[in-house]
Amino acid sequence: MDLVEKRLSSELVYQGGFINVRKDRVALPDGNESSREYILHPGAVAVLAITPEGELVLERQYRYPAGREFIEIPAGKIDPDEAPEQTARRELLEETGYRAGRWTYLGTAHPCIGYSNEKISYYLAQELMLSERQLDAGEFLEVLTVPLDAAMNMTLTGEICDSKSIVGLHWLAAYLGGRMRGVEI
Repeated sequence: MDLVEKRLSSELVYQGGFINVRKDRVALPDGNESSREYILHPGAVAVLAITPEGELVLERQYRYPAGREFIEIPAGKIDPDEAPEQTARRELLEETGYRAGRWTYLGTAHPCIGYSNEKISYYLAQELMLSERQLDAGEFLEVLTVPLDAAMNMTLTGEICDSKSIVGLHWLAAYLGGRMRGVEI
């Protein structure tokens, strides 16, 4: 069964600082037509950083679209002409002040498939060394370190409730338990 929808036309509805919104007309597999509105996103990275003491580095920050603070793993958008692993290194240092001596790529997830092409690449950062944070202008966040078991429990109590962090912690547990392979970079 062919499930592919074929683009008939495409219109840029909104062009922003880092996201664009498009509205396309598509031919459906049954021959009918429909429209699709979606966000074009440059991609992002998420970092699961483990301190030498075995604690996970987390951040607490206010997220305007949701109107509340969240506890989450460090993450950020990929800049133009930047490789995801470069973004991971940059974001970890900027947001938390940590540099890592060892990096492992864990995988890529697509968090919003119904309305965006965003994809998030996940990295494990180990052998951390504390340096100085380099927050972007207008960026405000608190850095926390918590035992890995406590962080996993925070996903069950709702203290950590964003999908990027939940996926990252799930993959981290699988990797550390030997049920998932990573790629050293």
